[in-house]
Amino acid sequence: MLKYLLRRLLLMIPVLIATSIITFIVIQLPPGDFVSRFVAEQRVRGVRYTPEAEAQLRARYGLDGEVTTQYLRWAKGFLTGDLGDSMYYNKPVSTIIRERLPFTAFMALLAMVFTNAMALPIGLLSAVRQYSVWDYIFMIIGFIGMAIPNFIFALVLMYLAFTITGDANIGGLSQEFIGEPWTMAKVIDLLRHFWIPAIVAGTAGTAGTIRLLRANLLDELEKPYVLVARSKGLGRIRLLFKYPFRMALNPFIVGTAGMLAALLSGELMISVTLGIPTLGPVMLTAVENQDMYLAGSILFIETMLALAGVLMSDILLGIADPRIKDSV
Repeated sequence: MLKYLLRRLLLMIPVLIATSIITFIVIQLPPGDFVSRFVAEQRVRGVRYTPEAEAQLRARYGLDGEVTTQYLRWAKGFLTGDLGDSMYYNKPVSTIIRERLPFTAFMALLAMVFTNAMALPIGLLSAVRQYSVWDYIFMIIGFIGMAIPNFIFALVLMYLAFTITGDANIGGLSQEFIGEPWTMAKVIDLLRHFWIPAIVAGTAGTAGTIRLLRANLLDELEKPYVLVARSKGLGRIRLLFKYPFRMALNPFIVGTAGMLAALLSGELMISVTLGIPTLGPVMLTAVENQDMYLAGSILFIETMLALAGVLMSDILLGIADPRIKDSV
């Protein structure tokens, strides 16, 4: 198992390097930069910058020099913990990410927990009770969950929660915890307010995951080894969980990594709708204003989180199916 994990960790290094290069190139693609945009906006307001003043701004924000020099400066910052300064927010990038990353991670983690907690038992029941009333009910609910846009579902749940509890604080913190260091009490308070974003983020993924697990399990139940085990008198429940269910979990576990990446990339709409201070709205603002160090850092960190999801799915896959790690 250790060799299996080391191999996976080593493979992540070139992926991270390639991702950092691609991210920096993509951020540089739009014409101009933050300084040229800022100078143009100030010119509209009647404030004019001399070429010398514009050059000083570029030097201040690290936009002077060749693209390779800017990339090496930015990549070195990741190794030393200095991600540079946000040109739009006028504060260190590391401070902005440190403030908002916990909300993004919490949303993704809770959405994954909700998805797996709902998809596993429902997918199992739908497979063993194929074409039953429950199978059709869950099928209809799943299609409805996939069809309803997240922002509409978020608005409906937000209205219901406010009507029932009278608390309009959805996905945020109580007033006494805002700006305070992270403690267990603060984490519990965040969990208390984060159940609606977690349900909204996990609903669409739950529907698809149920269908995936149901299809995989139905395929396993028709294989010859299951028929042989039944003919030998092995109990139905024991047979189900000892062989077919474990085999059906392999694609399910692999899909966990893709689900985490989708949650990280798709949390923008939910965050804007519910007013949650995640990295999504900051990323959008950074891209609109060509704040490249902030945008690039957020993209790279979300890529690292997605790769962590891939590593987690590899570990779970190695535990669920020993043949995988033994073949490495």
